[in-house]
Amino acid sequence: MNNKSNKIEKLLWSIALPGFGQFLNRKYIKAITLIILEFIINTNSHLNMIIIYSFLGDITAAIDTTDYHWLMFYPCLYMFGMWDAYKDGGETAAYAYLPYALGAFLGTVGLIYSTDLKLFGVLWGPVWLAMLFAFIGIGIGILLFLMLNNRRKQ
Repeated sequence: MNNKSNKIEKLLWSIALPGFGQFLNRKYIKAITLIILEFIINTNSHLNMIIIYSFLGDITAAIDTTDYHWLMFYPCLYMFGMWDAYKDGGETAAYAYLPYALGAFLGTVGLIYSTDLKLFGVLWGPVWLAMLFAFIGIGIGILLFLMLNNRRKQ
C-alpha cells in the first residue's frame, strides 16, 4: 500500500471515531486519550440525542438538548484527531493543517450561532450548521493550502 492511501485510511478511521487513526499509527496513549475525550464530550453534550433530533428534523429539541459548554470542544477534538492521524501517517506537505484548523474554527463558529442563525429561512441547529460551517472552513483551508504551496514552488 502506498503512503498516500495509507494516510487516507488513517484519516477515514479518525472520521469514524477520533483515536482510531492513532491506533493504526501505533500512538496508543494518544489514541486512548482521544477516545476517552470523545466519550466524555459526547456524553456531557448529549451529542447522540442531538444527532437523532437533527436527523428527525426536530431542531428545537436538538437545541434544547445541547449542552453547549461541552459541545464547543467537539469540533476541535474531531478535527485534531483527523489531522493528527493524517500527519503521523507519513510525510505531509507544508500547510496541510489549514483545512483541519479552519474546519475546527468555523465548525465552532457555526455551533455558536446555531441557536439563532437562519440560512434560507431555515434554522439548522447545532449539528447541521456546525457541519456546514466546518465544510466551508475545510474548503477555504484547501484553497489556502493550494495557493500557499503553489506560491512556495514559484
